[in-house]
Amino acid sequence: MPPPDFIAHRQGESRLILSLPHTGTELPADIADRYTSPWQARADTDWWVEHLYDFAEAQDITIIRTRISRSVIDVNRDPSGASLYPGMATTGLCPVLDFDGNPLYHPDTEPDEAEIDHRRTRYFQPYHDLLATEIARLRALHPAIVLFDAHSIRSHIPRLFEGELPVCNIGTNNDASAAPALTRSLAAACAASPFSHVVNGRFKGGYITRHYGNPPDGVHAVQLELACRAYIDEPPLPITPANWPPPYEPARAAPIRTLLRRIIDLCLTHILTESRDVQPPR
Repeated sequence: MPPPDFIAHRQGESRLILSLPHTGTELPADIADRYTSPWQARADTDWWVEHLYDFAEAQDITIIRTRISRSVIDVNRDPSGASLYPGMATTGLCPVLDFDGNPLYHPDTEPDEAEIDHRRTRYFQPYHDLLATEIARLRALHPAIVLFDAHSIRSHIPRLFEGELPVCNIGTNNDASAAPALTRSLAAACAASPFSHVVNGRFKGGYITRHYGNPPDGVHAVQLELACRAYIDEPPLPITPANWPPPYEPARAAPIRTLLRRIIDLCLTHILTESRDVQPPR
């Protein structure tokens, strides 16, 4: 059965799945007027990330992307609502505040538990059903695969982290979701580039990375959170409808795209090596 219309799906045969959980901007008509503004509801989108990785199709990579805004429901959060970063500021499954702590909804219109459950069934579960199906399909074809979860975020968000975020934030849940050798090779590529990086720093991987990454079973999951300044001209705080989001600039994005191609190639190369030690499920 094909996925619902709000999920963009490209099925490939290579050993990598590209997940794009936060690039969506659609607000369902039945809830759109409850947001303080359409701009506010979309402000925390991972802007233009789908353009950064548009080379993936030519590499026969499977691509899964939701068109629904993360402010409706965040498919990279624990469906139970449990925090991925206990004790730290973050956003929830159906967030009521944006990254800067501003209310997303008009007073007394936030989703209740029944509505959260409806959104989980309607928008969250189909994304994960498709992810699980594609992991199983490719795992049957290949001894090992990579699930690559692609993100971006503003470089300065005082509510979430201090100072300026490194450009490349590699998350593997402290090596639990991917082989350490793979993580080291990605970090080395970043170190050889013009861009700053950190491994398992502020962003260690969201629900997708933590839930599906299982190296002993041949599934390696990596999250890459990019600071937006790598490819767009970030404005000074505060962001406003007049300055955010900046337009996508292909020329400015070219250097980071070169690194991203290298990172994806390294993932595929590592999995070819890993395949010698792990056999397909029988």
